Amino acid sequence: MRKALMSLVLFLSLPAAAWASYLDHEQAKAFTDRMVTEHGFERAQVEKLLAQAERKQSILDAISRPAERTLEWKDYRKIFIQDSRIDQGVEFWREHRATLERAYKQYGVPPQIIVAIIGVETRYGRHKGNYRVLDALATLGFDYPRRAKFFSKQLEEYLLMTREQGLDPLELKGSYAGAMGFGQFIPSSYRAYAVDFDGDGVVDIVNNPVDAIGSVANYFARHHWRNGEAVTLAAEVTEQHDPEVFEAGLKPKWTVAELAKKGVRSYAKLDGDDMATAIRFIGDEGVEYWLGLDNFYVITRYNHSSMYAMAVYQLSQLVAQRNAQ
Repeated sequence: MRKALMSLVLFLSLPAAAWASYLDHEQAKAFTDRMVTEHGFERAQVEKLLAQAERKQSILDAISRPAERTLEWKDYRKIFIQDSRIDQGVEFWREHRATLERAYKQYGVPPQIIVAIIGVETRYGRHKGNYRVLDALATLGFDYPRRAKFFSKQLEEYLLMTREQGLDPLELKGSYAGAMGFGQFIPSSYRAYAVDFDGDGVVDIVNNPVDAIGSVANYFARHHWRNGEAVTLAAEVTEQHDPEVFEAGLKPKWTVAELAKKGVRSYAKLDGDDMATAIRFIGDEGVEYWLGLDNFYVITRYNHSSMYAMAVYQLSQLVAQRNAQ
């Protein structure tokens, strides 16, 4: 009796969000109404799912300290550029060579870029995430005010996606942000860009590497990857360079010629009309300067971070070099 009483006291002392069902959350009714009125879901179905969604403090902790915002390039790079990941990339490339070549022919996205994306995201499918996607999106959609609108929309997309694909929304697992599969697509990207690349009638980027490869290629093609063009080039600065050019964001804002006038120029010869963004990293040897071209910007559409894009690019080059040996 004493043990049961102590358990009850402990339970009642917890914050409401730690034990209450998401069905009881103040924003859940509006979400449920939207799923019913706009998308034709049964109310009882949505309410049952929200009742089973669990709040995860570890998800809230993880999203508050992403590596892209807490690390310098010299430390971030070490996470993704290692011999083991390069070797595994070569292995993945050789195992799926025919699929990668078909994706290249159809979408114009080089095999090394596709391989590197999957390598950075999940180590070629080895680490796809252990959170239930429903828990991740409910936690962030209802208990992360900073980006609640975005993640509640992803929860909406997730329910639509699982209905369209005939999947159980309680079973799929992914990252703390609700991203799924080899290439870690969020639900809206799954619906917009995932493809049935093996022609079996099912779009499966979670378990099927063929669909995953085609889907990553399609994603890049739809974001205007330019086949055969450079991605990024090392640069140098003059003593009189304009430091504000490094605060201009990810999207190329100036031509190469304009950046040269501002004191940032590439070591390689470029067409002066090419668009670029100026990048500054803290590397192992000190400050590094780069020019990110249009294809670099395309990589940042996958993850809005210049360090992420550089990690993907450098891994792609190293995998390609080793694959050619």
